[in-house]
Amino acid sequence: MKLSQPLWAAALVATFTFGGVAEAHPRLLASTPAANGVVASPNRVQLRFSERLIGGMSGADILMTGMPGRPHHQPVKMGGFAAAIGADGKTLVLARQRSLPVGTYRIVWHAVATDTHRVAGAYSFAVK
Repeated sequence: MKLSQPLWAAALVATFTFGGVAEAHPRLLASTPAANGVVASPNRVQLRFSERLIGGMSGADILMTGMPGRPHHQPVKMGGFAAAIGADGKTLVLARQRSLPVGTYRIVWHAVATDTHRVAGAYSFAVK
């Protein structure tokens, strides 16, 4: 019994000392345009996460995966987007001066929160 008390006390101290270190990784909660959605010529993409993001370590690429007359061409990275973290700290905003042309797109994102672990994902949408 005496052996278990010091072990129990050490476990309790470790829990309170290091318990806050293991934070959840950011999860994508919502996006505009939505996954598998069909929209009219957006000039911005917004990705809202469950955790505050670290700017400069989080970002996304917009790939055009299909266009009229060529529905299955090789993905083309769309340029002209500026990435920024929104005022809430949880939204990654990709803004472009010109709207996206008609076609299908894939957003390939990566996010880093305060736990500094990188998570990544992707989703698609269409512009009509």
